[in-house]
Amino acid sequence: MEYRLRIAKRMLFNKKGSLIGAVLAVTIGILVIHVNFVIFQGLFDAIVRDISNYRNGDILITDEEDYIDKSDQALVKWFERIPYVKAATPRLSSTASINMTKFGTMYEKTAIPIVGVDPIQDILTSTVHETVSDGQYVYSRNSIVLGNIVAKDLGNAQVGDSLQLKIVDRYGQDQIKRFVVTGIAKAPGGQGFDYSVVIHIDTLRDLMDRPGDTGSIIVKLNDPSKATEVKNFFLASFPNNNFKAETIEESAEQQLAGFRSGIAMINLIGYFGMMSSAFAIVTIQMMLVNGKTREIGIMRSIGATRKDILIIFISQGMIIGAIGAGVGTAAGLGYTFYAKESHMSFNNSLPLEVSYNWEKIIQTAVLSFILAIIASLYPSYRATKLLPVEAMRNV
Repeated sequence: MEYRLRIAKRMLFNKKGSLIGAVLAVTIGILVIHVNFVIFQGLFDAIVRDISNYRNGDILITDEEDYIDKSDQALVKWFERIPYVKAATPRLSSTASINMTKFGTMYEKTAIPIVGVDPIQDILTSTVHETVSDGQYVYSRNSIVLGNIVAKDLGNAQVGDSLQLKIVDRYGQDQIKRFVVTGIAKAPGGQGFDYSVVIHIDTLRDLMDRPGDTGSIIVKLNDPSKATEVKNFFLASFPNNNFKAETIEESAEQQLAGFRSGIAMINLIGYFGMMSSAFAIVTIQMMLVNGKTREIGIMRSIGATRKDILIIFISQGMIIGAIGAGVGTAAGLGYTFYAKESHMSFNNSLPLEVSYNWEKIIQTAVLSFILAIIASLYPSYRATKLLPVEAMRNV
């Protein structure tokens, strides 16, 4: 076996152009898969990250029928006793109409999503406050944070401006209150509150005439992998309530389902690209067989069997696969490292959440190696069919 491997290496390395071409085909196939994974899986994970950080937490608690009427502070305290829990906070949501007069012109927007937060607990649980690019987060009962898009629609509202908010309470009555803009929130990717406004949760409760009611409790964990365990423990601890507890994958399923299908399609295209590199190896090895007709004839004439010839050319496929898998994986890891360290984004859009999926990395490398071997089978078989006299005569 050793001498046949040496012959395979010598024959292959004597044709450096063919070797480079075959290795390059494998490398490109692997690199395409790595790039697709970094971009599309990174975008998917970034959306999950932002939904978790801004809106749903790692666990989202709601009431299956209506608002949560149990004390939000009692629920927050209950969660904070669990070692896995970093923090928890109540949220309340509704819609409102906003009008503001600026430089003599009245601007009005209707059906604006409005989110009520506990300023202290919310800062501990979510990163919405970090998206406030101008001013500061909600800190008093009459302060309001405008999403970037809402601010633009209100005539480029700025920190310090005064506006009027109208909301319909639980009895169908209009409730009106004036607020002072204390911050403008801007988050890339559309998962932040750019199209919403944020006020103090107690103020929203007063406007909705829902004292003590809570729309949801978002829970942030120190270890997100414990989400299912904490969720089940919570539901078991409150069996007689109508609580609904969901992990981030469950609460954001509708938003993520279509994206998962898209990622599966992109990955499939990547694997088809890898298969095309296998056809390139077939072509290159056929050229090697045609170019080594005389050598094959000499080897057969001095006693080499068809099995020997088969092993020699399959060994060439193994060499191509091993080098290509190594170079392609190294190139893919280099791209992944660059994307992760540079917090890659496109045109200042959502920064990708890049991770090293070692299972997929190894799987891709092994698959490319196996495809290279499979691609060498037909050229190897063709080489074994050459008869010694005919091989030497056709040179």
